[in-house]
Amino acid sequence: MKNNDTKMNLWARIANPEDRHPFFDQIEKLFKNRTGLVGLIIIIVFSLAAIFAPLISPHDPDENSLYDQLKPPLWDPEGSTKNLLGTDDLGRDMLSRLIYGARVSLTLGIVSVGIAFLCGSLLGAIAGYNKGWPDNLIMRLMDIILAFPHILLAIVIVAYLGPGLRNAMMAIGIINIPRFARIVRASVMDEYEKDYVTAAKAIGSSNRRIIFNAIFPNCLAPIIVQASLGFGAAILDAAGLSFLGLGAQPPLSEWGAMIAQGRAMILRAWWVMTFPGIAILLAVLGFNLLGDGLRDALDPRLRD
Repeated sequence: MKNNDTKMNLWARIANPEDRHPFFDQIEKLFKNRTGLVGLIIIIVFSLAAIFAPLISPHDPDENSLYDQLKPPLWDPEGSTKNLLGTDDLGRDMLSRLIYGARVSLTLGIVSVGIAFLCGSLLGAIAGYNKGWPDNLIMRLMDIILAFPHILLAIVIVAYLGPGLRNAMMAIGIINIPRFARIVRASVMDEYEKDYVTAAKAIGSSNRRIIFNAIFPNCLAPIIVQASLGFGAAILDAAGLSFLGLGAQPPLSEWGAMIAQGRAMILRAWWVMTFPGIAILLAVLGFNLLGDGLRDALDPRLRD
């Protein structure tokens, strides 16, 4: 009986705009934002395809067939839809490779953005809280990284570490550290002057506790928006590295590598290159739209 009363009170608080937590207001505002909702739906579709790839994929993505090479989309001489999006030059099913490619791209985005988020947030928090030489040292290092074209710097890092998906993740994570560091630094410096930080210092809280327990939770809104936008940028950068042969290596199903494979046959087998490009376009578009929606939902200046 007590559990039912607790659930009823919880739903009553959520339904009452005056009592519910601001988090629910932000979620409601995100769902009311059409661009953010469209982006969220696109990302959910790609995520479900990646999670359930073995169940929904019609074929093994690495299965070769000499009799099914370069079959065009919807080619159906026997009344079946064996290869809905056609096949590549090795007879592999394009739809299956696109579905498994979603796994690779989303994993790459999570890992690379995670590296940038953790390292950038730590450096930005230290720089914003500690004035003087720590701030100057960290931010000058971030300026040096930002001075290089990001894709060129990623190529240099991967060329040094060696081609491969793991090294591509590390390279993309490293080149995105300055973006998170600068955002966190600006947010920490803004929060540093507020009364609750002064009160925390007065009661003897350690600097680490003040930064991570008091200041950092109030800086999450811009970080979340940057992370959402960073997912799209990471997928695009990974596709560029794979296109150059520095990212995912054959026979791994990765959209950039699939585009690189199809560029030599663009005139006689347009689908080999076109469908992976459309997948990259939709994935990046979805994360960018979601980032715009999150910005509108989390920015207090845009609230009603």
